[in-house]
Amino acid sequence: MGIVNATPDSFSDPGNHDPGELAERGRTLAAAGAAVIDVGGESGRTDREAVPEAVEAARVVPVVERLAADGLTVSVDTWRAHVARAALEAGAQMVNDPSGLHEPEVADACADHEASLVLTHTRVPPKQKGYPAHGDVMADVQQLLSVRDAQARERGVEAGKIVLDPGIDMGKTPAESVELLRRLHELSDLERPVLVAISRKDFIGALLGRAPAGRDAGTLAALDATATGGAAYARVHDVGAAADYLTVRSAMRGELPVAGDLRLAEELRREPATGT
Repeated sequence: MGIVNATPDSFSDPGNHDPGELAERGRTLAAAGAAVIDVGGESGRTDREAVPEAVEAARVVPVVERLAADGLTVSVDTWRAHVARAALEAGAQMVNDPSGLHEPEVADACADHEASLVLTHTRVPPKQKGYPAHGDVMADVQQLLSVRDAQARERGVEAGKIVLDPGIDMGKTPAESVELLRRLHELSDLERPVLVAISRKDFIGALLGRAPAGRDAGTLAALDATATGGAAYARVHDVGAAADYLTVRSAMRGELPVAGDLRLAEELRREPATGT
């Protein structure tokens, strides 16, 4: 899953963005290997006020329309039912709700459009920061996601369209995020595809002492844990690097056949000369 931030205050790639430029970024991510393009119009930063619904919708809908028109699979990253509906009507096929159904009507929107729904574990309301006591953090994730799964199905979302996200860094300490990745395989007990958002996360910054732009190498290490743990989706900024990493990882693990006559193309043997 490739990330397209249509917001000026993203923690990782801030700046004002033109819908056409954002759509082109989504196309680039798809060409690099992203199966889903996740478009968000509000930063998850807790040091910013929530933006009005109309503003969030105005940021994401034009981007979703362009990408969906290209035949790409598009997700909208939102916790608001109004924004979810607007994006689904514009062609999105998935709602990535980082709040864990803070607004249950998000599930209604998905049911009405026969769309997929990502349910995220968090016990902290949107745009707020906190570290509630979880006890056994994986047990807490399993318990709450089971409840949210049942809630979504009661509101009409098909079981086969529900995806679960353990909520790395979402109201969790770095140590808890690391523990969840170490124990990710335990989520298979819930019998749903798992999505893990790992890219440039705070737990990586805490381990390395690096700001977001310096966390890409750490992200690849977390990606390994994500794949080993059986996740179906990994939400990342640098799709090309993630795809390359997973290709070589598959070869090393014997999951990708390596032909005996495999050779490096001559034009790839060295970098082309530059300058005069």
